[in-house]
Amino acid sequence: MKEDYYSILGITKGASAAEIKKAYRKKAVEYHPDKNPGDAKAEDMFKKAAEAYEVLSDENKKARYDQYGHAAFDGAGGFGGGGGGMNMDDIFSQFGDIFGGGFGGGGFSGFGGGGGQRRAKGSSLKIRVSLTLEEVANGVEKKIKVKRKVQADGVTYKTCATCGGRGQVTKITNTILGRMQTAATCSSCSGSGQIIDKRPSDADAQGLIVKEETVSVKIPGGVEDGMQLKVTGKGNDAPGNGVPGDLIVAIETKEHDTLKREGDNLHYDLYVSISEAVLGTSKEIDAVTGKVRIKLEPGIQSGKILRLRGKGITSLNGYGAGDLLVHVNVWTPKTLNKEQKDFFEKMQENENFLPNPEKSDKSFFEKVKDMFS
Repeated sequence: MKEDYYSILGITKGASAAEIKKAYRKKAVEYHPDKNPGDAKAEDMFKKAAEAYEVLSDENKKARYDQYGHAAFDGAGGFGGGGGGMNMDDIFSQFGDIFGGGFGGGGFSGFGGGGGQRRAKGSSLKIRVSLTLEEVANGVEKKIKVKRKVQADGVTYKTCATCGGRGQVTKITNTILGRMQTAATCSSCSGSGQIIDKRPSDADAQGLIVKEETVSVKIPGGVEDGMQLKVTGKGNDAPGNGVPGDLIVAIETKEHDTLKREGDNLHYDLYVSISEAVLGTSKEIDAVTGKVRIKLEPGIQSGKILRLRGKGITSLNGYGAGDLLVHVNVWTPKTLNKEQKDFFEKMQENENFLPNPEKSDKSFFEKVKDMFS
C-alpha cells in the first residue's frame, strides 16, 4: 500500500499552501541527492516527497486525492499527472525553484554525473479517448495509435560550445549590493547541453522525425468525463540526451441508451403495464455487466425503486461498486375500447382499486432521500 502523501511531508490535511511548500522544501533539502550521494533510500524519499508535493500543491489534484486517495491517480501514471513514476529529471524540471541556490542553482550532480546539468524534457501530447458506460464501469485497456516525435536514426550531437554542455549560462551583474551571479537556460541548446552535429535529411532541426506508435493505456473503472491520465514518457522525444515528454489522455464518456449515471450509482426507468403491475411479472433489463432479470411482485406500485446492489459503477477508490436503481413506472393506457372502458368504470368504486397506501409505503420525497443515503 502506498504511503499517505500527508504523512510523507509530515503535515495534516488542513495544511495551507504555504505550509505544504515549506514542508516539501524541508524534505527535499534533507534528502537531496547532492547531500546524500549514493544513498538509495534518500533518493527514494526524495522522489516520494516530490510526488506528494506535485499532488498536494495543486488544488484540483489535492481535492481528488482527499476524496479518492491514491486510486485517483492509478492507471497509466495518474489523473492529471499525479505522481506515479516521477524521475529525477521530472522533479528538477518542475520543482527546481523550490531548492533555491543551495544546490548548484537547483540542478543535481549525484545522478548521471551531470555536474548540475538538467536534461531537457520533450513536449507533452494530448489525445482524447471515448469510453462506453460498460468500459467506464469495469475498466478497460485501450490500444491507442499516437504520432509522436522521436530521434531519427543516424542523428548525432555534439557538446554545446556556448554553455560547455552544462545547459546553463552564468551571468554576473554588478549591483549596489555587490556582484550577483545568476544562472539561465542556454538559448543555443535550450538547456540540453548538446546541439545537432549531423542529421538525416528527413529529420527536423532538432534531429526528430514523426513516428506512429501504438500505446497501451490501462483505464481503471470509475473514471469520469473530463478526467485525464498521464502516460509517462510517451510524448515527444527531446533532442540529445533529454527525456521524452508525457502523453495526456483525456477521458470522454458516451451516453448510454437506457442507463443514467449518478456518481457510482446507475438509474434505469422500467415501464410496465397495469396488468403486469397487478398480476406481477419478471423483466429483463440492462446492466453494465449485461442483461439481468428481475421479479416484480403482484400489486407493485408506480414509483417503486428496486435496488440491485453492486450492479453500478466500480468505485474509483477501490471500495466495491455502486448500485443499479430500477424505477418502476406503471404505464396508463391513453385510449381504451368500449369493453375496457366499461371494466374500469365498474372498478371505480371497487375497494381493491381505491388508493390505500400503507405506512410502509414511502412518499416520493422519502424515496429520493433513500436514493442518496
